[in-house]
Amino acid sequence: QLIKLINVLNSIAEKRKVLFPIHPRTMKNLTDFGLMEKINKNLILTEPIGYLDFLALTSNAELIVTDSGGIQEESTYLGVQCITLRTSTERPITVEVGTNQLLGTDLEKAKKVALEVLEGKLKMGTIPELWDGKAAERITEIISKKLFNN
Repeated sequence: QLIKLINVLNSIAEKRKVLFPIHPRTMKNLTDFGLMEKINKNLILTEPIGYLDFLALTSNAELIVTDSGGIQEESTYLGVQCITLRTSTERPITVEVGTNQLLGTDLEKAKKVALEVLEGKLKMGTIPELWDGKAAERITEIISKKLFNN
């Protein structure tokens, strides 16, 4: 699967620069399996990135390819195209109304969809209802009503 993933990322890197924050264990596997010399020059490998830097990068990204759950939320909120390489999601709203496409583990399909996104075939999405940053206000209102109106 790692070889297939590198092939997909290399295909995307032929069209755009790709930033790949990579876990140290995965980096070791790339080295151990002799895959480092197969990396496209536009595929930039980096150590894992802190959350604020990640958000800055995400907000300026054209496309995210991930197997992470949380990134689906950030990409939907920021309106960034997201391809999720999983068979299910804990955040189905990101697929239903957001910019996330749940593609399973078929990397050839992921490559096809990624290249289509880069050619302008976008999944239009909206920010889900209640993702307005006002959860604390709503919670405070509910608690206040329960405490003071009974």
